[in-house]
Amino acid sequence: MIEEGKALFLQIAEQIEDQILDGSLEEESKAPSTTELAAFYRINPATAAKGVAMLTDKGVLYKRRGIGMFVATGAHETLLAERRSAFADRYIDPLLAEARTLGLGPEDLAALLRERAATASNTEGNPA
Repeated sequence: MIEEGKALFLQIAEQIEDQILDGSLEEESKAPSTTELAAFYRINPATAAKGVAMLTDKGVLYKRRGIGMFVATGAHETLLAERRSAFADRYIDPLLAEARTLGLGPEDLAALLRERAATASNTEGNPA
């Protein structure tokens, strides 16, 4: 579960984000405490707190004094927009640049995506 070469606090934040995105942590529900995270991952509580603070700074989590951390209303949409933007930066922009180099237009790319998606869906259910 812990990746080598990636800061632990970032991994903690990403795990919580993933739980919000997949619905296992719903908006306005209680998020895991830094103590729970530290015990689960066997890390220093300060490291877990840094990951939680990062999400608080982004407005994904908020603190209810004396009760704990909670998932903010709108956190799902905020994270979805952030991840979509990061996806576009990491994959779509380079794809478009290479497509221009190859003389491929939007319709050509759409056809390639449909073809690859159909191939992937046909092989997912069939063992090789």
